[in-house]
Amino acid sequence: MDSCCATLRANTHFPMAGKFGFTDGKNGFGFGGKKPVEGSVRSDGWINGLSRSLRVNHQKARKFRSGVAFSVLTSDNDTGTITRPTRIFERQFLDPKNVASIILGGGAGTHLFPLTSRTATPAVPVGGCYRLIDIPMSNCINSGINKIFILTQFNSASLHRHITRTYHGNGINFGDGFVEVLAATQTPGEAGMNWFQGTADAVRQFLWLFEDARNKEIENVLILSGDQLYRMDYMELVRNHIDRNADITISCVPVDESRPSDYGLMKIDREGRVSKFCEKPKDADLKVMQVDTRLLGLSREEAMGKPYIASMGVYVFKMDVLLELLTSRYPTANDFGSEIIPSSLKEHNVQAYLFQDYWEDIGTLRSFYHANLALTEEFAKFEFYDPKTPFYTSPRFLPPSKMDRCKIKDAIISHGCFLRECTIEHSVVGERSRLDSGVELKDTLMMGADSYQTESEIASLLAQGVVPMGIGKNTKIRNCIIDKNAKIGKDVVIMNKDGVEESDRAGEGFYIRSGITIILEKATIKDGSVI
Repeated sequence: MDSCCATLRANTHFPMAGKFGFTDGKNGFGFGGKKPVEGSVRSDGWINGLSRSLRVNHQKARKFRSGVAFSVLTSDNDTGTITRPTRIFERQFLDPKNVASIILGGGAGTHLFPLTSRTATPAVPVGGCYRLIDIPMSNCINSGINKIFILTQFNSASLHRHITRTYHGNGINFGDGFVEVLAATQTPGEAGMNWFQGTADAVRQFLWLFEDARNKEIENVLILSGDQLYRMDYMELVRNHIDRNADITISCVPVDESRPSDYGLMKIDREGRVSKFCEKPKDADLKVMQVDTRLLGLSREEAMGKPYIASMGVYVFKMDVLLELLTSRYPTANDFGSEIIPSSLKEHNVQAYLFQDYWEDIGTLRSFYHANLALTEEFAKFEFYDPKTPFYTSPRFLPPSKMDRCKIKDAIISHGCFLRECTIEHSVVGERSRLDSGVELKDTLMMGADSYQTESEIASLLAQGVVPMGIGKNTKIRNCIIDKNAKIGKDVVIMNKDGVEESDRAGEGFYIRSGITIILEKATIKDGSVI
């Protein structure tokens, strides 16, 4: 007995198996029964009959899954194959060359002051040896996006230096792409006399670059922030943007009630379209933005704990839509979150993209401090260590750290450190750090130093009563951020025992913000000081 194979389309109803073969309940086709099929499988009439039978919708009919083939026994008719057309979902080819990213270098950096007193926010050290700018830069590289613009304005010298050292050469190949720093500048005309007035205005001032021949093929533009901690495949975001034919796509996460007013909040419908967007709402406006986040797939308990949908500040724009919004539709709007996005909801297809991995907005000193210390946990929610998607930073060519009879628990020790008979717990120690004997470091972020002092230089300074870089003997430090190149003497106690929340003591080399003591860059804390 021969066999045949029928390929069924999605949601096809298989005919009933009757006494004489397969029937649709009225007119059947049988194999060797009282109603034999006349002709061969190649007969057009037989094929059409089979086709009609396979399409029958009977209350007792069985549904088969799409893409599965079923064998059917036949009579002595010649063998043949019936192929039923199935719906093909064609996905547009996605080429990273058609995507450009714009990384916003941040404003005045007041939220991270005093760490940003001389440094742009994206250049602030994180995780021991990285800078915040390395996060979006590495995500772009790992996503295959090689056309990258970085807009800078405030305290940008150290940021420019880091970008040059890290991403211009050093084995990172951008092929026919580029990394281009676009610093705020003045141009002829009244409007050209202004610095960047906001995120949208910063992009608008450099739109002329997209007229360049090398940028003609760009179809979608990523707008990224330089002060966040996360790992993301941006091409998945762009793919979602294209598949849903969105004009604008906003990457979002559900958040709890601890600091919802720090974010742009949104409401979405069941199709994922953004219906309302409010930038950093407060009081009554904040309550209005509460939603049932079970829409995002959260359980009832999770939805109760996270009643807001927050924008990550990561956007994808169609190139032509971005140009239209910034030049003709809203030519005076300065900010994406507070002006461009809310104004675009009615006229454009603005979609939400749910990001389901770790994400932390480094918007406050407290969040920056806790995000760094969280990296030291045994099962950290975020890690820089991933061989498939590494994070890049400037090569320092430093030797391994040297540790002499130290006690270290839940800590990150960066390159080129000298640790002697000290205790370190739940802390991050930056590159070129020096900790002398008897030092106790706990719940502390130490950013390290930009250069070494030799043993002879240190001995000479100590002989003169001058404090060298690093931390001196028998010093005890808790709940602290130590900025670059700080000099802390011996027998110092930094613990904030009085629980002071806010204090400005710049003349003494430190600030206290949210109960966290911040030792200033290049500050000197004299021997025996108590903070």
